[in-house]
Amino acid sequence: MSTGLRLIGLTGGIGTGKSTVGRFLTARGFPVIDADELARAAVEPGTPGLAEVGATWPDVIGPDGRLDRSRLGARVFADPAARARLEGILHPRIAALANTRAAALAGAGHRTAFYEASLLVETGRHRELDGLLVVDAPEDVRIARVAARDHLTPAAVKARIAAQLPMSEKRRVATAIIDNDGDLPTLERKVDSALAQLGLALPTA
Repeated sequence: MSTGLRLIGLTGGIGTGKSTVGRFLTARGFPVIDADELARAAVEPGTPGLAEVGATWPDVIGPDGRLDRSRLGARVFADPAARARLEGILHPRIAALANTRAAALAGAGHRTAFYEASLLVETGRHRELDGLLVVDAPEDVRIARVAARDHLTPAAVKARIAAQLPMSEKRRVATAIIDNDGDLPTLERKVDSALAQLGLALPTA
């Protein structure tokens, strides 16, 4: 990416706390491009992304013309081929939106930003970035967090964890790692340590 912006990946597994780390980074003055937000934008009514999803799975489009995310999630989570098809539709569009957002940040004078996405390593996108910050946590902690947050059974959370790339693979390609196994003040200190490891000073006003 040749925008002049240093763009660092932020990733982790379900329940590791990467979104919380993203909020701490934002509070420290670093813009965070959220791939989940871009994924929603890519399938807004009237977009080519939604048209292609609807052509592939007509039943996931609600009466209001919007994507029924729950129905789509249930369909693709249980079917690896369907999940791969959905990723093939969404990932190029998300990447294009991310590049546009990064260029806008560079044009606004930002020198560093983070790109928060769950599948950076799985898609190989991390190789295009200027570093990778991985957030990890013990599996029992992750299960408890997600079960409480999403009202899922521990078995359902374990199944979702099992469907993701092992965290060991993400740690292997990380530039910096945050082990999120404590309270929020501890996590905040670890964010600052990771920023130092990445060679980043807090932006000046």
